[in-house]
Formats: sequence, structure tokens, C-alpha cells
Amino acid sequence: MSDFIDIAPLESIPQRGARVVKTALGCVAIFRTGGDKIFAIDDACPHKKGPLSEGIVHGNAVTCPLHNWVISLETGLAQGADEGAVNTYEIRVENGRILLDGARLRARSVA
Repeated sequence: MSDFIDIAPLESIPQRGARVVKTALGCVAIFRTGGDKIFAIDDACPHKKGPLSEGIVHGNAVTCPLHNWVISLETGLAQGADEGAVNTYEIRVENGRILLDGARLRARSVA
């Protein structure tokens, strides 16, 4: 059984851009790369909780706007940092619509 939530049309996110989905468990950033790949991760950088949705998207990564931490959109891991990661969420595009895994979203732990 599918538990994916329809978020928005793909065209609503520009290439190398992001949008935020607010949930009861916190904000999730939805990214669209220059190559039209879609990713979903927590919107808070593991370093100082900077809004990753306001960062610069390059390749399959985003650079936090506060202190330039680079976060992999594929794994959620901070690149080149000693520690830190954000949650990633399964996401897909069907019929031009972005769908987010609702089950994974509800299962995440809240700190």
C-alpha cells in the first residue's frame, strides 16, 4: 500500500532550488538539482540548524547558508565535517507531481 503524500507539481521547484514542507514533526526541504533529480532532507543543518532550503544547490549537495557546511542530498551526511547528518526521505515524481514518503516522515524521531 502506498503511503506517499502529494506535495506539489515538479514545476513549482526551480532547477537548483528548494521548497519547504512544514509538518507536525518539523520542516522537510525538497530539492531539485540542475539535472532534475529530486531529494528530500531535514531543513535544519546539523551544525547550527541553518535553513538548508536557503542554501546553494550544486550537484547532489547543498551548502548551508550559515557556515558553508556541505550536505549530501543523497545520504544526508555532512561532507568534510567531523560529524553531522540530517534525515533523508524517499521521494518520487509521478505524472509531474512530487510525492513524499509519509510513513518515513511519521517514523522519524524528534529531538
